Amino acid sequence: MKTTDPIADLLTRVRNATQARHASVDVPYSNIKLAIAKILDQEGYIAAHDIRQDGNRKYLRLQLKYDEQRRPVVSGLRRVSRPGLRVYAGMHDIPRVLGGMGTVVVSTNRGIMTGHEARRRHLGGELLAEIW
Repeated sequence: MKTTDPIADLLTRVRNATQARHASVDVPYSNIKLAIAKILDQEGYIAAHDIRQDGNRKYLRLQLKYDEQRRPVVSGLRRVSRPGLRVYAGMHDIPRVLGGMGTVVVSTNRGIMTGHEARRRHLGGELLAEIW
C-alpha cells in the first residue's frame, strides 16, 4: 500500500507500538526512514535497528526501548513539515524541543541530521519531526 507521507507513517507505527508495549516494530524500508532510524538509535530513543528482507521486500526492524517501570523511552513524536505544509528553518531558527531535552530531525543539503548537528555545521533545512 502506498502512503502519501512515509515519514508520518514511520512515526505513527513507532508511537502505536510503544503504546502497545511491543518489543519491536517493522516499517517498510526507504533511505529516509533508515536515516531517521539511525538518529533514533544514536540519540537513545530505540535500542537497535536493522534491515531485513522478506522475499523481495526490504523493511526496517526497530527494537523499542523501555525503562525499568516498562514505560517507553519515546514519550512523544510529532511530524512538523508535511506534504501539505512544508516547514523550513535557517540555522538560527531551528527550534529546541523541550528546551534541549528532545530532538528535532532536520533534512539539510548534507543529509538528514539532528537540529543540534545542523546548528553545529551552520546548516538550515526542512524540519521533519520532533521527538521527546
